Amino acid sequence: MKGIVRKHRVAIGIVAMSAVALMVTTLTGANASATADRKTTPAAPSGQETTQSLPAPPRPAAVKPATANPIPKRSNQPRLAVHPAAFGAGKAQVATAAATAATTSGGAAPGASTTQKTLILYDSTGQWGWLGEAYAVNAANLVSHGSPYVMQPVSKYTAGQMAAYTGVIYIGSTYDEPVPLAFLDDVLSGSRPVLWMNDNIWQLTARAADFGTQYGWNWQQFDFATTPIVTYKGVALQRDPLAAPSGLLATTVLDPTKATVLATATRTDGSTLPWAIRGGNLTYIGEIPFSYVGSTDRYFAAADLVGQIANPAQVSRKRALVRIEDVSADDDPAQLRQVADYLFAQGVPFSVAVIPQYKDPNGYYNNGKAVNKSLLQVPALISALRYMQSKGGTIIMHGYTHQYSNVANPYDAVSADDFEFYRSHIDASNNVVYDGPVAGDSASWAQGRITSAKLNFLLAGLSQPTIFEPPHYAASAADYQAFQQTFGKRYDRGLYFGGYCPNGACGTGTPDYTKIYGQYFPYLVKDIYGSTVIPEDLGNIEPVPLNNHPARLPADILASAAGMSVVTDGVQSFFYHPYLGTSYLQQIVPGIKGMGYQFVSPATVLAG
Repeated sequence: MKGIVRKHRVAIGIVAMSAVALMVTTLTGANASATADRKTTPAAPSGQETTQSLPAPPRPAAVKPATANPIPKRSNQPRLAVHPAAFGAGKAQVATAAATAATTSGGAAPGASTTQKTLILYDSTGQWGWLGEAYAVNAANLVSHGSPYVMQPVSKYTAGQMAAYTGVIYIGSTYDEPVPLAFLDDVLSGSRPVLWMNDNIWQLTARAADFGTQYGWNWQQFDFATTPIVTYKGVALQRDPLAAPSGLLATTVLDPTKATVLATATRTDGSTLPWAIRGGNLTYIGEIPFSYVGSTDRYFAAADLVGQIANPAQVSRKRALVRIEDVSADDDPAQLRQVADYLFAQGVPFSVAVIPQYKDPNGYYNNGKAVNKSLLQVPALISALRYMQSKGGTIIMHGYTHQYSNVANPYDAVSADDFEFYRSHIDASNNVVYDGPVAGDSASWAQGRITSAKLNFLLAGLSQPTIFEPPHYAASAADYQAFQQTFGKRYDRGLYFGGYCPNGACGTGTPDYTKIYGQYFPYLVKDIYGSTVIPEDLGNIEPVPLNNHPARLPADILASAAGMSVVTDGVQSFFYHPYLGTSYLQQIVPGIKGMGYQFVSPATVLAG
């Protein structure tokens, strides 16, 4: 029976992750009291196929930071000469520096600057060192929209290294990580724009001859109040209360002629403090903005600030995408045509995520009788797909069967309901739990399914899709490598794993499937698997709640779109199930257009 009772019509969100549960339960002393009552993962907004939010670092060791190892102060005051690449200057002036940069460890997405190159530094010591790598991966994926990059632990920084780059990002996730004096000195030289997140800024201020005079601002202490709103570019963005125990390092402007507050955090009592501040070559964010990310999140502000470092001359465009989801042999061709007609009438190109082989091996929806249908067996569907193409539709491959074997994964083994490239189950609290790669998983296994899917399209007389969407946005690292080798292009939210990028060299480590995290993108990126990723950042309509996630309606989609509007060169992107008809589309499409966005094809976004 078709309709909202089918589980695949409701998005799958945050899971209970053993690694995060371990992190919470193994904290000791003051840290334990601050986090013992925290959920293992934050509640995800509905309308997301997967959103594995990273946790924040543990509570800082002190409200008033003080480094365990005294930092010797520089005897001379460095000249604050902001590099020409800083915050909007011409690109020609930085070409020489970019040309002499070290070998690129991360490629750039189409349309990225050819004269910019970004250095990403992260913490790697201590019990939570793995989080540093994970945060760096989040930053690297975003940076790829604007420039190529090199990613490495800050401990490996050498004197003068940043001279080979046009911008630097440092993510301080370990309290009092030993930061090399050479890095502190090079930041203080003012030669390159630097984005510094969270911890260890006190080491920089201690090293400076007079930080406040030089930059016009300084830090005060950690603020542990709940600050649910971050306002950036006049837009109120969400900050999950789960981030509060990790603190927000408060800053203050000392000289408004030298420093500017870029974003403001608002406490529940209405009082405010700076969330992001800039003086000279240094931009500072008082927390890790990659933790506990929701659907209308301060993550959007962070993505925009990262973009300013990666490519200060980034073009400002307003583009939008819509993808018709989970189309398979059990869909009603008339509904597909209806959706295509509406979008075509609105001048909206779209994509169609097609599952080429429909399976219900246990007859879950067919009175116990197994169903196994290819595209070739449903001529009416083939005709409807061709019709959708004639109306501006681009067919993409949405897995092979969008289910795994004849077992619940996690629901009923039926196509579009279940995962295909990853194992999962429903726990006693009604959460979807990600268990790990499927039995027999490998790049060759994944390639075999892709080959079968391609054959299915070929036999149906349909053109071969050139873009891949992993079912429920979930796969193993080996599977992602297979997708990259075959397609090079995905349309999804990425799923990533701890240990995959040791020392910043992605793909050289063994993925730890107990440390799993996801990321959505507000613009085109080239992620750490090497694939160009078309963004999907708004989710989808879900009329009914499921798995502890509330319903998600057009107002929620448009609220996310309003938050995403702070991102320069952002792409508003959502997906939609055709069984819903067009009534919801008739609210979302005009709403996004009304924000000044133009709907384009996936090919247009892929061109950069």
